[in-house]
Amino acid sequence: MPAPIGGRPSAILFDWDNTLVDTWGVIHDALNATLQAFGRDPWSLAETKIRVRKSMRDSFPLLFGERWEEAGQVFYDRYKAVHLQKLTPLPGARELLHLLKEHGLYLAVVSNKRGEHLRTEAAHLGWEPYFGRMIGASDAARDKPACEPVDLALSGSGVDRSGVVWFAGDADIDLECAFNSKLTSVLVRATPPEPGEFAAHPPTHHVADLRALAELLKSL
Repeated sequence: MPAPIGGRPSAILFDWDNTLVDTWGVIHDALNATLQAFGRDPWSLAETKIRVRKSMRDSFPLLFGERWEEAGQVFYDRYKAVHLQKLTPLPGARELLHLLKEHGLYLAVVSNKRGEHLRTEAAHLGWEPYFGRMIGASDAARDKPACEPVDLALSGSGVDRSGVVWFAGDADIDLECAFNSKLTSVLVRATPPEPGEFAAHPPTHHVADLRALAELLKSL
C-alpha cells in the first residue's frame, strides 16, 4: 500500500454516502421496500450498514438473481421518492470542502451510488462547485473498488494516481479502492479499526469525523 506522506495531498477523492452525507435512513428504507416487494424479509438498520458496500450491478444479482434489474427499478423508484427530503450533510462537511477548495486542492467523488442520483444530491446541497468530477456507479466501465472510477474522477485534473491523492471513506470498500489505485487511504469513522479488521487493506490514516480530517490536513 502507499506509504504515509508527510505533506498535504494534491487531491482528495471522497466517498459520498455516510462519508460526506448521512443517507443510511434512505438506503435502508429503499432496500427494505425492495426486499419486501420480492417476498424477502427486511433487514435491520445494523444489517444494512454491514452489508451495503458494492454497487447495484455488483450486489443485486447476488440478492435477486435474474430479476435483479427489476428489483433495481423498485429500489430506485422508492429512493427517488424520499432521498432529497432526507438528505443530511454530516457535521463539518461543508466547512471542510470549502477549506480544501480555498487551498486549491482538487476534489472529486467516487461513489457506488448511481451517478445521476449522486449529482442530483450535490446540486440540491449546492455542492457542485466543490468537485471537479462526481463519479457514480456505472459511470465507468467498472465500479468501486476497481480503479476505473478513480481514473475517471482524476481525468483532466493534472493529478495522476499516486500516494499524493487521498481517498477518504467510511467503509472497507473505500480502503480497497485506495489500495487498488495506489492512493493514500483515510478511514473516516467514529471507531478506530479493530485489530485485523482491515488486514488486507489497512488505512493510512484514521480520523473520527470530518472535523478531525480538517484538523489533520491543517497540521500538514
